[in-house]
Amino acid sequence: MSVSVRRLGLDDWPTWRDVRLAALAEAPQTFASSLAREQGYDEARWRDWLHPDRGLKAVAEVPTAAVGLVGAWLPEDRHGAVELYSMWVRPAWRGRGVGDLLVAEVLEWARERHHERVDLWFIEGNAIAERLYRRHGFRLTGEYQPHPADPDVRKRIMTRDLTS
Repeated sequence: MSVSVRRLGLDDWPTWRDVRLAALAEAPQTFASSLAREQGYDEARWRDWLHPDRGLKAVAEVPTAAVGLVGAWLPEDRHGAVELYSMWVRPAWRGRGVGDLLVAEVLEWARERHHERVDLWFIEGNAIAERLYRRHGFRLTGEYQPHPADPDVRKRIMTRDLTS
């Protein structure tokens, strides 16, 4: 079955909500938020999250469902770098290239806006995620921080230079 990636707009908030809640339910340790918190969001909050000023939100889709999601934004503390975040693929679709499509979409979005770098945080020890990001030219920086939900877990940063 063919997978495509679609960038979301304000009216796509139900799609983003449904996939985001599925991600939080399936992999709660991965995200800084929680399923309980985001289940309480109203339509206005979901729409605000999809506002173009808040970056890219995209889903990977097959004809019958959304099978993954990713976000990208420009955090003030990253000195002009785009940050890839909220990457998730439904378990049944892992290992089928969906993650590659989502990462490629963020890189394309960043290039379209003439950004020079994309950064991302991932959970230390997640070798599958690290291999995915390395395939797309990301490298470890040595920078890390404790996971906001579990200080015993470290998040590491990878970066990709878009100028070369």
